[in-house]
Amino acid sequence: MNTAPKQTGDDESTLQPWQWQEATWRRLVGQVRAGKSLRPTVWPNGAQCAVALSFDSDHETNELRDGGKSIGRLAWGEFGSRVGVPRILKLLHQHDIKATFYVPAVTALLHEDEQRRVVAEGHEIGIHGWIHELNSVLPYEAERDLLFRSVDVLEKVTGVRPVGLRTPSWDFSPSTLQIEKELGLLYDSSLMADEDCYELMLHGEPTGIVELPVEWVRDDAVYFSMHRFNSLRPYTPPTDVFDIFKREFDGAYEDGGLFQLTMHPHVITPRSRFWIVSELIAYMKTKNVWFATHAEIAAYVKG
Repeated sequence: MNTAPKQTGDDESTLQPWQWQEATWRRLVGQVRAGKSLRPTVWPNGAQCAVALSFDSDHETNELRDGGKSIGRLAWGEFGSRVGVPRILKLLHQHDIKATFYVPAVTALLHEDEQRRVVAEGHEIGIHGWIHELNSVLPYEAERDLLFRSVDVLEKVTGVRPVGLRTPSWDFSPSTLQIEKELGLLYDSSLMADEDCYELMLHGEPTGIVELPVEWVRDDAVYFSMHRFNSLRPYTPPTDVFDIFKREFDGAYEDGGLFQLTMHPHVITPRSRFWIVSELIAYMKTKNVWFATHAEIAAYVKG
């Protein structure tokens, strides 16, 4: 049975937003909403704050996703596997903390040993699409096929079936949450309706799926991304990025909530930047925090 959400009718698509009927914008807003807050009254072992570190192992799919064939940009993605992930795993091992790696299926197939090592060292691997595709514009059938195949690939490569999704576009299509329900996922980490965990609602009904919200301000790529052929080349000094991340953590710690951070192996691990992660972890370890994978946090707040 096709359970894809109904799409907006052709008559409505010809109207400007200011011409929409109230039912139209209410339906659009109500597709996926934040439900009840899942911030616990206490974290494990009396911790003041939960820390969820994540690394999106996009690697070569950053170039492949749009049909790109630049050998230079493919090599930049390869840096993420060749240098980035080993550097990250070494640091996490030194501090004896766990993190979550979101891996496109194509990345997993290109770097199978990497994924097995990540899991063997106690970290979580989550779903991150097939080839880092722009899932938010896909029709239901295509998005469903890619996500189900991605789950199967990650399970085959690592021996562990993933329980969480971070969409490649940090966005949902009208079908994404329904597909997550069909997959039986525990959690999602793609949306931004809160700073703490909450339950996702689909057309006004609770889904039981936990959202671990992301935010662009807590993402390394927005500060360091550049493209040699674009006129705009954003760059933020690493000292400023460290200050932003630290202040975000301090706020979460003061609130007794969740500090979730998104990083990319090919972006954060150059020598002039990786100290950000090292010093931030060292600073957070001086506080009463719980370092955990996204799956561990989702299971805890849901329980």
